[in-house]
Formats: sequence, structure tokens, C-alpha cells
Amino acid sequence: MTDERAKRFPLALADLVRERRSPAARAQDARGKQGAASALKSAPAQPAKPGPSRAANATMKNPATAAASAKPATSVFPTHSGVKPAPGAASVAKPVPVANKSAAQTHHAPRTSALRVAPRSDERALNAATAGTRKGAPNVALASMQTLTSERVRERMVERLRSNGVTDPRVLNAMSVVPRHMFVDPGLAAQAYEDAALPIGHHQTISKPSVVARMIELVAAGRTLSKVLEIGTGCGYQAAVLSQVATEVYSIERVRPLSERAKLNLRPLRVPNIRLHYGDGRLGLPAAAPFDAIVIACAGLDVPQALLDQLAVGGKLVAPVGSQAAQSQVLTLVTRVSAAQWREEQLDRVFFVPLKSGVI
Repeated sequence: MTDERAKRFPLALADLVRERRSPAARAQDARGKQGAASALKSAPAQPAKPGPSRAANATMKNPATAAASAKPATSVFPTHSGVKPAPGAASVAKPVPVANKSAAQTHHAPRTSALRVAPRSDERALNAATAGTRKGAPNVALASMQTLTSERVRERMVERLRSNGVTDPRVLNAMSVVPRHMFVDPGLAAQAYEDAALPIGHHQTISKPSVVARMIELVAAGRTLSKVLEIGTGCGYQAAVLSQVATEVYSIERVRPLSERAKLNLRPLRVPNIRLHYGDGRLGLPAAAPFDAIVIACAGLDVPQALLDQLAVGGKLVAPVGSQAAQSQVLTLVTRVSAAQWREEQLDRVFFVPLKSGVI
């Protein structure tokens, strides 16, 4: 290379090639490695704790052999032995200990509490009502009845009555106030606010809510009712509704067990203006007459004359009239026009249990 070229290119290609090592240099490196191995052998090794891997045990038994044969990239030095890695060996990353294992598990666990939906108001009322029954024996009937005690359930029934043509606010309010589920068997409580007649025993039924509201609205006719007579107390539900519309309610039942049951059903409601009587409904209650309204909850072939006579002038009587066998009963409204005259109107087709004489 000329002097001018050397000035322009101070390094030649040959200068960049790694110089081959001489045999003497390689012998010197081998002596250095043997010295390092002897230093490791002379260092006191602490006894290993139980649980290390098989490679670690081999290193502890013969550290000189392990240091000479192991590759630097894969060498493992137990942290508990006190032996430091040789110079130039690649260090292996240690796992970072978790300070609180439960906290780490909580961090990786799915957060299900955030997905919980708050209960609706109806469900909160149900949970509060049934909280007392969970401690003792389960009461399935009571649990099913709790869903019927809310005002919303009765309000839906009232909305159906309004859509079916019942407009008297006093009647609608009475239907919303009286808890119908308290007058039926616990097994039928789930159907208490459906528009259906339900059995109450002794071949008798509780009338449909729509029929009860319709009959009471017909005899009320926008008037203030002072004294009302009901024929056929049954379970006591219609008497309870009448008590919200009239000042005094008299009710007669010919079946003694039903009369006693009506007393038990009405007792928790503490209704002060209902007077129950056990007797023949076809005879009425002459001692308490005259009545502003009479409601007959059972069907006869005609309206008994004794009941027509106990109706006050201007008063109204409503009753199903017809044969049960022929299923030709018609809801009939009778108005007393004078002392010896009554006006009759036939309205809706209905189906009631028969009106009978005597007591049982």
C-alpha cells in the first residue's frame, strides 16, 4: 500500500480479520481455567436444602466438573449455596416472589360482584317478607302468598276491572284494599287475583273479582249505602268488599263450617261494620230490614218474596236468576219503585251455585 493510499485508508481489510490464536495462547487460557476450577473446589460449600433439582445436586457434589462442563448460557447456581457465578457467565433471571399469595389470586380472579343486578322493588319486598321463614322449616304456601300481598298485584287486578267497564271509584278502591288471597286456600293463593271463581269447599265457590265488582256497582248506583244485606257469605270476601262501600253489612250463610271460616278470615282485617249470621238466606233478616241494597250470591229460579219485601223503597237488589242445570242464569237487577211495585232488568249471563233453603 502506498503512503498516499495509507493516509486515505488507514485500515486495510486484513486488519479487520480476527487474528488466529497461537498454541501458546490457548495453553495459557487452559491454565487460567484450571486455576478458576481449583478456586471453586477450595471454597467451602454449604449443605444444600431439601428440594433442589438433580442438576443442582450434581453441582454441589462436584463443583469443579460442573463448572468446566456446563455452558455459561444454561448454568444454574443455587442461591442458597453461597457460590457466585464465574466471570463471563450469563445470569439467569430469578422469579420475583409474590408478597401476598392471596392478593395475587384476588387480582387474577374475575370480578363477579360488579355484574350483580340490584333486585327490583317487588323482589326486595318478597325477600323482606320471607326473611323470617328461612330460619325455620320452609313454608312453601307462605312464600307463594307473599308475592300476592303487594299493592302492585292488586292494582293490576283493578286495572282489568276498569277496562271491563267498572267505573265507580268506591268499588275500585274497595277491590284494591281487600286482600283476596287471604280468603282462599293456600294452595290456590297464586290464582287469587286472576279473574276466576275458586272453590272454597262444601261445593261452594268464591266469585270472580269482575262479578263481585259488577254486582256491587249495580246496587250502589252512585248512592250512599247505609245498610246492605248479603245472601251467601261463603268465605267472607264479598262482605269485606261491601264493608268498604256501605256503613253496615249483614251477611247470612246456611253452611255452618263456611260461616265459621268467614269469621276466621275476617278477624285479622278487624272490620267493625260486618255482622255475620248463620241461617236460611231465603228468609233474609226481617229484624234488620229495610236494606238499601241486597246482594244474592247464589242462583234461584226466582227472587224470594221475603227478600223483595225487605228492600227499602228506592233500594236495589241484584241476583243471578235461572237454572244451574240448564246454564241459563242471568244477572238480574231489581229496583223497588214503591211499597208494592218492583222493576226488573236482565243484564249479563252468569253461573252461580244454587240458592237453597234450610241450614246444614
